Amino acid sequence: MVQAYILIQTEVGKAREVATTIGGITGVVRVDAVTGPYDVIVLTEAHNVDELGKMIVSKVQLVPGITRTLTCSVVHL
Repeated sequence: MVQAYILIQTEVGKAREVATTIGGITGVVRVDAVTGPYDVIVLTEAHNVDELGKMIVSKVQLVPGITRTLTCSVVHL
C-alpha cells in the first residue's frame, strides 16, 4: 500500500466544493481545508504507485475548481 498527500490550490471560494467532491473519490482517506498557500490537503492511498497516479490524474485533477496540485509521497524512514 502506498500513500501520498495531495496539496491543492483552488479557485477563490471553491475550497469547500472541491473538498466535498474529493471526499467521495475511492482511495481518499482524509480531506482537510487548510490556510496558507494551499486550500485543501488530501491523504490518499492505493495498492501501488501506478494506481495512485491514475487516481490523481483521472479523478482528482479533473475536479472543477482546482487550479494546481502538488503530490507528496509518504516515505517510511
